[in-house]
Amino acid sequence: MQLTPTIAIHTAAALGALVLGPIALWARLGTIKRPVLHRAFGYAWVTLMLATAISALFIRDFNLPNLAGYTPIHLLIPYTLYGITGAFLYLRRRDFVRHRQTMQQLYLGACIGAGVFTLLPSRYLGQLVWGQWLGLL
Repeated sequence: MQLTPTIAIHTAAALGALVLGPIALWARLGTIKRPVLHRAFGYAWVTLMLATAISALFIRDFNLPNLAGYTPIHLLIPYTLYGITGAFLYLRRRDFVRHRQTMQQLYLGACIGAGVFTLLPSRYLGQLVWGQWLGLL
């Protein structure tokens, strides 16, 4: 697999979401609330996650077990879209506890979980990190 514009967009959006997510979550923790910071970083994070999910639709991998090029990691696309939709519905209902839980689960599952899977040595980014950059493969 090569670095195509789609993979570059996907990677940049995913890395941005990985970095911004904790800031959005942190802004609402503790006794000092930072609603402006939370909202700004939250909307930025959601935008990056949408870009990540949509760009993933156009990335195919025929080397792993797949169905028409879609591998098991592509199941995170509906998971992400469903989670973001649910989180906004919880906000609309003013159910802030479920909104927070949904966003935390989405960050852990779609950012951290996908990141771990992406760094496997058989994946493109895993080969880049472990092989070319660190010389371990």
